[in-house]
Amino acid sequence: MKISHIAKLIIAIVVPQFAGFIGSLATEPAIESWYASITKPSFTPPNGVFAPVWITLFFLMGLAAFIVWSRGWEKKAVRRALTLFMIQLVLNVLWSILFFGLHSPLAALLEILLLWVMIMLTMIAFFKISRAAGLLFLPYILWVSFAAVLNFAIFRVNP
Repeated sequence: MKISHIAKLIIAIVVPQFAGFIGSLATEPAIESWYASITKPSFTPPNGVFAPVWITLFFLMGLAAFIVWSRGWEKKAVRRALTLFMIQLVLNVLWSILFFGLHSPLAALLEILLLWVMIMLTMIAFFKISRAAGLLFLPYILWVSFAAVLNFAIFRVNP
């Protein structure tokens, strides 16, 4: 059964947004309680910045995945790139669970390093298939790099 281009686009956009929703289930309850009570560095963005940034990043991820998927599922490189994409997406959700759900900046810090590597591997795999798809991952890797620095700073000031 062939999936239409429009169906692929919808699926590719919805899957990352759904991952973001799953992550928010761990995040939202902690924002006003645990996260509000910990010490944060001066460069921490206001809480209201995070949701719009993540919604945008998940949308860009979805567009990138759609571009790659559109190049043909029968191609080994496409299947490999989309497998990496799904792994990094699971790791993205796991970070929220570790940091906000389990209140563990250390576990989240270790995990975000693995997430960063998986994002980079996904971005490289996407670039090999489509320059545009790879470039759509650039804001994501930059944001996660910033998040890793923020995570480290929070870990350091909250022993």
